[in-house]
Amino acid sequence: MLGVAFLVAMLSGCGSVREQFVGTRVEDQCDGEWPICRTTVGCIVGDRSYVEGRFPGQNKLSVQLFEPSTVTLSFYISEVAGTGEETRISFYETECASRVRRVLSGRSLIGESETRGFVSREADLSEVGDHLIEFESDARARYLAKIDVVPLRLKNAGN
Repeated sequence: MLGVAFLVAMLSGCGSVREQFVGTRVEDQCDGEWPICRTTVGCIVGDRSYVEGRFPGQNKLSVQLFEPSTVTLSFYISEVAGTGEETRISFYETECASRVRRVLSGRSLIGESETRGFVSREADLSEVGDHLIEFESDARARYLAKIDVVPLRLKNAGN
């Protein structure tokens, strides 16, 4: 009987916003060393992992693309002690030949997080291979970060 109740609870979407944000992903400790764009990242994040950290500060991640895709970086923000002034996210093409930069004000970061439960920004990246993603914020808070990848051919098929 308890097993049935658990299954019904899981299927009905119950759970905290944090649990919904993480889903079935596992935390990556980012304790590796992956060379990319004349720097080193601690992990390659994909659709099965997330990372945890604290602002103020910065982080560098890598994502692998097998075809041109929309890459979305999302944050679940908690323990907010200050909004800060600015959060910057840079999505790089392979070899860091070019980048797409997204900037959020401190109020946008925290306000969007409170309204939607998370904050996300995306960029269309056209090259196949490893891509550097950097983010930095002067907000004072904890975060979980995840990356989602949707191939452009699938995204464009919906239009």
